[in-house]
Amino acid sequence: MKITSKTGLTMVLAYVAVFVSALAAGPARLTLHAGELKETIAPEIYGHFAEHLGRCIYDGIWVGEDSPIPNIGGVRTDVLDALKALNIPVLRWPGGCFADEYHWKEGIGSRHKRPSMVNTHWGMVTETNAFGTHEFLDLCEMLGCQAYVAGNVGSGTVEEMQDWVEYMTFDGASQMADLRRANGREKPWKVKYFGIGNENWGCGGNMTPEYYSDLYKRYATYVRDYSGNRIVKIACGPGGIDYNWTEVVMKNCHSRMDALAQHYYVRGTGNWVDKGSATEFDEKEWFSLMKNTLYVDEVIDKVSRIMDKYDARKRIGLFVDEWGTWWNVEPGTNPGFLYQQNTLRDAVSAGIFLNVFNNHSDRVRMGNIAQTVNVLQSMILTEGAKMILTPTYHVFEMYKVHQGADRLAADLVCEDYNFADQKIPALHVSASKSKDGIVSVSICNLNPSAPADLDCSINGFRVGTVSGRVLTAASMQAHNTFENPSAVKPAPLNAIRVNDGKLTVTIPARSVAVLKITE
Repeated sequence: MKITSKTGLTMVLAYVAVFVSALAAGPARLTLHAGELKETIAPEIYGHFAEHLGRCIYDGIWVGEDSPIPNIGGVRTDVLDALKALNIPVLRWPGGCFADEYHWKEGIGSRHKRPSMVNTHWGMVTETNAFGTHEFLDLCEMLGCQAYVAGNVGSGTVEEMQDWVEYMTFDGASQMADLRRANGREKPWKVKYFGIGNENWGCGGNMTPEYYSDLYKRYATYVRDYSGNRIVKIACGPGGIDYNWTEVVMKNCHSRMDALAQHYYVRGTGNWVDKGSATEFDEKEWFSLMKNTLYVDEVIDKVSRIMDKYDARKRIGLFVDEWGTWWNVEPGTNPGFLYQQNTLRDAVSAGIFLNVFNNHSDRVRMGNIAQTVNVLQSMILTEGAKMILTPTYHVFEMYKVHQGADRLAADLVCEDYNFADQKIPALHVSASKSKDGIVSVSICNLNPSAPADLDCSINGFRVGTVSGRVLTAASMQAHNTFENPSAVKPAPLNAIRVNDGKLTVTIPARSVAVLKITE
């Protein structure tokens, strides 16, 4: 068709708009391509982060062997069991900002003789160093997960980092290996992931990317592979949106790194001074968080394109090793402890994040939500001997079916969720096929008021049996408390219809759902 005028072009665009609108009207349509398996979704995308911050380590994970709270070697049994149920693949420690003021030799040996320090980043409280290298690596063994250790570049020396790696992983005779044995561990641990600093553009030293690049190459030289242990070396990437940092570090260090760390936190309309309440919010704040969370897809796409310039084969993984929502602390709690509640809103945001990571699994190889217990968007909240699971925990438990499965390409056409003069897609999805042939589809309904009917077809796969689970609640602000720990929890998704191999499902408003489909 030849367009001869501006008016003609306008008419064509109007017809296209009407066509697209017609496509989106009625049930949403999802097409999966089971015969075209993509890359494997790295289990480490579902990783976690535990920093010496507030009550994450002490009270949250570690209570000590003498505590009346049931524990195994000082680690809370209830928290341990809850994390095991997630098939937790990797745990990052000791920070965060804390990592670049942490000196590991203060956290080994007899706990009664370990020197204390001031946790200058998080509340100016005394850090006893009761939870150190042995306690962390033993915890990883209890969980059956990989260890991710963040090294100190900001205030530590090259020798200190070199000694730490040797202490943890060398099986021969040396001063560091013998020191480990004297402290009760005969055989070395396996440490797969090691971060060369953390947020070195900020709390890790306020460095320029050029200066950090030189330090990275120097420090990384001495992070060696001992006794068959192969370390994945992780360079500090940007916080939020700083494409120049990514460009400079990739250009200067790509041949010496195995992964680049990206941090990305989201909130509603708030700012760093007043981030907004975790539990008291309206639809404007709900919409804003959904929109801001969706933007991570564009950020990862742009970061990936920069990485592709220097690593076209995608050898280097993008590790989003801090991510999540960040609100004002709960009233009456220490501002430096970052203790916040966790609502259905956080759960839907987490579902979007994980869908995005799944859909970028060609480059995204790890994600570590901030944080595991009692800090920011945590999995678990504790109060003395009591423990509750957050809505975000339930999203991780529902999504664990994607770990190690092959990603499926997904084409989604859906209506928009409109608020005021803005709009975003009402649905967000990712899908995978496990090694035993089960197709899993995770679906977030971002609209807090309207359910969505979804027609799903799977090319190369005949739909047989379908089951589903959904996480939702009566209100956007719903959350679990110690008085009502089950206010938000998964339930069976019953609005599923299969007719002659065709699948239709109704996704409730403000929800996260996961479908299990077999032939």
